[in-house]
Amino acid sequence: MASSFLTRRELSVRLVSMLSVMGVAGTVGAVSVSETDEISRTGECIHQEVVFKASRARIYQILTDAKQFGKVVDLIMPGAGPSTSISPDAGGTFVMFGGFILGRHIEMVPSERLVQAWREKNWEPGIYSLVNFQLTEHGPDTRLVFNQTGIPQGHADHLAPGWKSHYWEPIQKVL
Repeated sequence: MASSFLTRRELSVRLVSMLSVMGVAGTVGAVSVSETDEISRTGECIHQEVVFKASRARIYQILTDAKQFGKVVDLIMPGAGPSTSISPDAGGTFVMFGGFILGRHIEMVPSERLVQAWREKNWEPGIYSLVNFQLTEHGPDTRLVFNQTGIPQGHADHLAPGWKSHYWEPIQKVL
């Protein structure tokens, strides 16, 4: 009788293959590690935390609804017109800031978590970072814990202040 469950090995191989296709992991070859395999230390990370005077549902809505996030973009790029497209579904794509930022939703847990494969359009083709927005209650407010991993070397220095000026500060104004 055939089982519909994957073995750990099958799951691991499929997961690593999927990450490789998204540009999050390196090239997948044989499952075994050879003596020539090396550890890459070229990825950078950003961690930020911000508290919003709004519910988790409201913050999640702003991050995942094109019309709501369009208000954020309008504060940064006045008169840019319809520069935001955000799919409401896991696996769906998003394009923001006039096409400068694009990617795909990996996981969407309403009012709790949003995980995205995220990139700037001028990055090398196939290169994505992983962005995680974790929303938790903080009294009557919402604490957003933000992590971005796998950033290409040399890009974190301009991205870190960009999250504050292009996301957190205008979201505060929209609220």
